Amino acid sequence: MDGFVTMIYRQIKRFINSRSRFVMSIVNPIIWIIFFGLGWSNVFRFPEAKVIFGGLDYLTYLASGMVAMSIIMSSFMSGMSVIWDKRFGFLKETLVAPASRAEVILGRAFGDSIISVFQGLIILIFMYFITSKINLLGVLPALTYGLILAMCFTSFGLVIALKLSSMEGFQMIINLMTMPLLFLGGIFYPIDSLPEWIKVIAYINPVTYAVDGMRYSLTRVSKFEPIVDVFILSSLAAIMSVLAVRSYNSTTIED
Repeated sequence: MDGFVTMIYRQIKRFINSRSRFVMSIVNPIIWIIFFGLGWSNVFRFPEAKVIFGGLDYLTYLASGMVAMSIIMSSFMSGMSVIWDKRFGFLKETLVAPASRAEVILGRAFGDSIISVFQGLIILIFMYFITSKINLLGVLPALTYGLILAMCFTSFGLVIALKLSSMEGFQMIINLMTMPLLFLGGIFYPIDSLPEWIKVIAYINPVTYAVDGMRYSLTRVSKFEPIVDVFILSSLAAIMSVLAVRSYNSTTIED
């Protein structure tokens, strides 16, 4: 377990020393909340709107989605750091280190996941002051969903980054995927409002189940049963973690 713990410590320390990463991952969701959430909350003030959002006002509905959005955007940064490590030689050092490769890559993923959840917590605190209808007893379960979500996308980002050497290429792929993940995950509106053919994509989107589980924890409103959210999200996170380990095991020093 030495490699696992060491990589967690390394990733957290690296994050603490990177203030710009912290600031930007927090500022971006806050901008969405201010310019998107506050604006649309005024649009959805008519009584029938609460029926659309499961009896919630729009800002309360949006809260869990903004936490998930912050976690997703932060999680993908893990992949970018792998490319930096390739350029500066640290990746080669971990490949030849006397530690299990599985421990190293999972420690890296888990360390970055902890960071992502911490950033999600900051967004959740911000949302609490905007809407006081958040159940404080549900904060810990919501962050647990967030941790599983973070492991899913951190591992996914690692899989992509281990196959690439271009920072620009990685960013293009992530930018291409981010918007569908967010808009088809029930963050901004219920997935029931989507056309039937798009719902198929939403149902295989990990964000859907993370947001639904967070929303149930914080507001007691959800589309799926909590056990369904946990099972599907955990299964997807486990699959991505296994793929990350396999990708790292197949990486050579020449890469």
